[in-house]
Amino acid sequence: MKTRNLFRFGILLIAIMGLTVTGCKKDKKDATFDSSSLQQLSNDEASVQNASDEAMNDVDLFLATTNTKSTDALPCNATLDSVRTVNDTITKYITYNGFNCNHTRFRTGKVQISKLVNTPWSQAGAMVIVKHINFTIRKVSNNKTITINGIKTHQNVTGGALWQLGSGVTSIVHKTWGTETVTLNDTITRSWQVARQKTFTGIPGEIILTLDGFGNEGGYSNLVVWGVNRHGENFYTQIPQSLVLRQVCDWDPVSGIKIHQIPSDAKSATLTFGYNSNNQPVTGIECPTKFKVDWQKNNQSGTVYLWL
Repeated sequence: MKTRNLFRFGILLIAIMGLTVTGCKKDKKDATFDSSSLQQLSNDEASVQNASDEAMNDVDLFLATTNTKSTDALPCNATLDSVRTVNDTITKYITYNGFNCNHTRFRTGKVQISKLVNTPWSQAGAMVIVKHINFTIRKVSNNKTITINGIKTHQNVTGGALWQLGSGVTSIVHKTWGTETVTLNDTITRSWQVARQKTFTGIPGEIILTLDGFGNEGGYSNLVVWGVNRHGENFYTQIPQSLVLRQVCDWDPVSGIKIHQIPSDAKSATLTFGYNSNNQPVTGIECPTKFKVDWQKNNQSGTVYLWL
């Protein structure tokens, strides 16, 4: 299942704000902006987020099984490498070596999942520790790679399993927090703090996913990610209006707002999701194809519409 959710354009969009905007005037109406680099870099960042979300969705599906050694919920071209129990903690290792189920990404590396033996994932408040070990995704369409290393705590706040939605369960809330280090095309390494909440509603096949940030740092709230970007600048990414993604739209965001702040250089970018190919807000069951970026640096500003 392809996922595209929560801060998918964030860090690289922030990095763009560090570039000189050629041809911009002080007067807003005369501002010009070449969005070609923005398009390319936002696509790179989308790849980073897709990789992270795809890995965590695999974890959710695997945890939904009740049999410790079951392989029924393993991702495509993945194996249950080993299972070991030490005291009250059971640890499972999933090893990837091949394409995902729809053959859009080639994946290698490991994911380590540790949980208490007598606490099922479906129990309210259950927590697991997820460690990505050189988890690498190569996107087939552009041959670019993303490598993820890091440790995150993953909590089933409400309890329940996704397959139960619509069958007595109306809403499931997951929270994930921790640190990730991402290497882009084996050359650029970045790290950030993550504080993301996912709320699942609907029914299997028609699930609606709502994304929010719950971090607080540097005087900012509703943070989904923060840290240091590739230019050594401190950044803060907020979700002031929940991002809503629909399964029937291939998990593209149909609404919501995300804001990236770099206070040290007085620059920011506001992303508004849910636009069609004509740069108009989607309506009804229409699926989005674009998002809007309103950028600002000191007294310079502009707006661009980018493809998802």
